[in-house]
Amino acid sequence: MHPRKLILYIAASLDGYIARPDGDIDWLSSVEAPPEDYGYADFVRTVDTIIMGRKTYEKVLSFGIPWPHQGRKCYVLSASRTGKNDEVEFYGGDVGDLVAEIRKSPGANIYCDGGAAAVDALMQRDLIDRYVVSIIPVLLGDGIPLFRPGRPEMAVTLTHSMAYPSGLVQLRYERKRS
Repeated sequence: MHPRKLILYIAASLDGYIARPDGDIDWLSSVEAPPEDYGYADFVRTVDTIIMGRKTYEKVLSFGIPWPHQGRKCYVLSASRTGKNDEVEFYGGDVGDLVAEIRKSPGANIYCDGGAAAVDALMQRDLIDRYVVSIIPVLLGDGIPLFRPGRPEMAVTLTHSMAYPSGLVQLRYERKRS
């Protein structure tokens, strides 16, 4: 049995932002080209657990669509919310303990769906095994950065890159571990 990998699968502007300063992400639609999904459907078939931050959770709810992670265990990292509902369980403890607990049981990979605070918390503990970053051809100039400063240095290896007609470039890196 393979160990459960924690995978960050996210989009960012060419200048490294995942949202405008106010959290707006409408610029992502610039690369919408149905039926192209940039490998997302194939990717989500490889995961059974989702970790996301509270702001990302609230952003997903604001779309007014059915919960996209139905049938998967979903943890929302939050210092302000507790308990659970039909879709998610709120988690305010140590993210390292959460990931260790998830990895103890058999299952598929774990998907980090953002946002910046969740990514940073996972990176501070060096818990992300794979980074799949789709670069959107836009320079936002300001916003919420994908990678916050002050995290540990980490070596990664490029394992795949793909350029699409829309201008999106998807990069996949594996965390190099000694």
